[in-house]
Amino acid sequence: MSYAKRSREELAQRLASDIHDGAYVNLGIGLPTLVADHLPAGREIFLHSENGILGMGPAPAPGDVDTDLLNAGKQPVTLLPGGAFFHHADSFAMIRGGHLDICVLGAFQVSASGDIANWSTGEPEAIPAVGGAMDLAVGAKNIWVMMELLTRKGESKIVPRCTYPLTGVGVVKRVYSDLAVIDITPGGLVAYDLVPGLSMEELQSLTGLQLLTQAR
Repeated sequence: MSYAKRSREELAQRLASDIHDGAYVNLGIGLPTLVADHLPAGREIFLHSENGILGMGPAPAPGDVDTDLLNAGKQPVTLLPGGAFFHHADSFAMIRGGHLDICVLGAFQVSASGDIANWSTGEPEAIPAVGGAMDLAVGAKNIWVMMELLTRKGESKIVPRCTYPLTGVGVVKRVYSDLAVIDITPGGLVAYDLVPGLSMEELQSLTGLQLLTQAR
């Protein structure tokens, strides 16, 4: 059957819907930053940036950009009432102290056991970008990955074992992709919320991995 992938905005909205009220959340550089524009109305969610911000809002309108207020990816952001900015070291103390409920990261690869590789492909021409991901991967209570499921070559980014340099070992709990949501559990990979028209058999063929359909 034919199916359509989730757009970047639809993926951000799907992930945002799972963030619980009162959560302290770090959004990684790149695709995860879109989540800030789709937080559910009525939920109080505190967005953190490792360069020293707590209480970020959605992206500013083109005419309301404050060039002194940027996230870790150097993108302009807004600050909600009660928000604050502070020293870089204090921000990392929050991360290392276990005060973040969720961190949303992009990834080059995620293994079936929850390893994540997101800072280098190891290719000679690749520019490595470690950033704060090493600290976030071990400091946040929940690591969610937000990514397209397949590379441009059609290869699955969820793999039996990562072949790229690792960021963290056994830390990923959930992958939000453009084709399905996949939980990484002690019992295996649990797939759900497949896009309309995509069967479990087709998804398994794309990943090359055994996927479970048991209830979360």
